[in-house]
Order: sequence, then C-alpha cells, then structure tokens
Amino acid sequence: MSTERNSLDRRAARHAALGDPARLQIVDRLSLGDLSPTELQQTLGLTSNLLAHHLKVLEGEGMIERHRSEGDGRRTYIHLAPHALDGLVPGATATARRVVFVCSANSARSQLAAALWRLASDIPTASAGTHPADRVAAGALAAADRHGIPMLEAAPRALDDVLADGDFVITVCDNAHEELASRPALHWSIPDPVRSGTDSAFEAAVADLTRRVGDLAPRLTAV
Repeated sequence: MSTERNSLDRRAARHAALGDPARLQIVDRLSLGDLSPTELQQTLGLTSNLLAHHLKVLEGEGMIERHRSEGDGRRTYIHLAPHALDGLVPGATATARRVVFVCSANSARSQLAAALWRLASDIPTASAGTHPADRVAAGALAAADRHGIPMLEAAPRALDDVLADGDFVITVCDNAHEELASRPALHWSIPDPVRSGTDSAFEAAVADLTRRVGDLAPRLTAV
C-alpha cells in the first residue's frame, strides 16, 4: 500500500506541476524536442522571470533536465527527464511529408535516427549533414548491428542536397541546430558519440534516439 501511495503521490505532484497552462505548454513543447530557455521564451511569449519560475517548478518535480550545449558553451538546453510523462499523455502533435534528421557530419546520430525512424513510421525519412564527413562512423555501424537496426550503406550527404520543401527537419546535434537557426522543426540535443568513439557513447546515443523516435512517431501524421 505504501508503494502504491508513493506512486500516486508522485503522479499527483506531476499533475499539480502541470496545473498551470504555461507549464503544460512548456511540457507539450519539450515532449517534441529540446529548447534553450531563450527559445522557450520566444516560442511561448513569456517574460524571463516568469519562465524561470515555471522551469523551477518543473525541475523541482524532476520533470525536466538541463545540460550545456556542445556548440555554444554559454547556452543550455532543456529536455524532458526520462519517464517524466509516465501516467500522463502529451498533447502536442504535428504533420510531415518527410522527416529529415540533421547533424553536423551526417556520420552517426542523424544516420541512426533515420534508420530507427524507418522501423517506427511509414513517413519517409532521410538524413543529412551541415558539414558531411567522408563516411559513416564505424561506431555507428557497429551499434546498429548490435541492435539489429538496418542501416543504409549511404555516404554522408550535405543538407542542401537533401532538403526539399515541406520536409520536417529534426536536428540531432547542437552545432547543427545553432547553425541552422530557425530552419529546424524540432531539435533533439544528443551528445556526439564520435567524440569519444566508445561503445558506451554510441549505446547512449542509440538509447536516446530510440526513446525519442518512439515518442514522436505515433504523434506525427503524414501530410
């Protein structure tokens, strides 16, 4: 009974944190992708003081987390904590003709994201890089093989050669997001596994992308 009560208390606390329309809107938006405080402020039209208050409430309930950008070190990104929405249903949805995942090199995160998307959705997908590498990272291919994720044996491609009108763009690295400014539809702040090159770094990227793709795919409908 104590365990059940504690679970109910935690759920009630999350519902209470979402009782304010602004906080509910913040969580709806973050359920799709990560945003910096400045981006949240601009998106929601809140003053900096009011946004800080709402973020403090959500952070106090363990619903959001922050981490520093790998691109501009002065910037932080806010994202939903794992299991933050257990027992809750996010309300934000979107439509897309094609989903294009973008990172700087198009050698790991964006390639893995596109491969995972093909398993989760019938909406077409592609991947690209703002500064494409010569080849897909060996660590990404090895991680995909370990998880049985079919990878297309395609060389990294430049974003300008891939992007078409109506594409739903998701940046999966901070550098690409900050370089493209207003172009991405969503941003997922995924640490770069190529930097360390370890199996654990690629495993973490696969786990994060798998969760995010699984969360978004049912909520994205074809145009």
